Amino acid sequence: MRGKQILLIEDNEKILQGNERMLRRRGYEVVTALTLADARNAMKGQLPDLLVLDIMLPDGSGLDFMGELRQHSRVPVLLLTGLTTPEDIVRGLNAGGDDYLAKPYDFAVLLARIEALLRRAEHVPEQLTKGRLCLDVTADVATLDGADLLLTPKEFALLLLFTQNEGCFISADYLYEKVWKQPMASDSNALKSALKRLRAKLEGSGYCIVLSKGKGYQFEKE
Repeated sequence: MRGKQILLIEDNEKILQGNERMLRRRGYEVVTALTLADARNAMKGQLPDLLVLDIMLPDGSGLDFMGELRQHSRVPVLLLTGLTTPEDIVRGLNAGGDDYLAKPYDFAVLLARIEALLRRAEHVPEQLTKGRLCLDVTADVATLDGADLLLTPKEFALLLLFTQNEGCFISADYLYEKVWKQPMASDSNALKSALKRLRAKLEGSGYCIVLSKGKGYQFEKE
């Protein structure tokens, strides 16, 4: 699980800094946000692998924010909050939370919950369907109306990543790191070439990959 990016959304600076420090020590990449506005800005260029989300925040409810998120993403969310009644827990989980941990808490428990959610998120179904597109994840084969699109391994990995995050903007750096398993640095030609080929193969599928300057790439219906 090391190297995964976690977004911490918490208005208590002491808690935020403590969790950030401990998670970084365990090899995680950590992004922090004191407000929902900060969180939205942090997610513009790159989707985290997991969110640790407080509910009561200065500029709104974490549950409302999670509702927005669930319209286009299934990124795991661990609710970390001072709301402790059974009704609060049920409300949080029903609103889309994947797990719920009440304050005060032991960091070892928080870490175990995070790692469990990340393990669960790594499980990808054997087959994904988007309209007329079908992805056989076990065979790395994508078909359009039953016809093989003849994707290369990198093209398939990109398409899988896009279909899992439909409607979200994904940065070029994030795409490269996820698919090529290394930092992109200054060489983006490989990614651009793969995306150009993938776009051509998706023509007529009802889906397209668009680039928005300053935001990233987005997989959406035409």
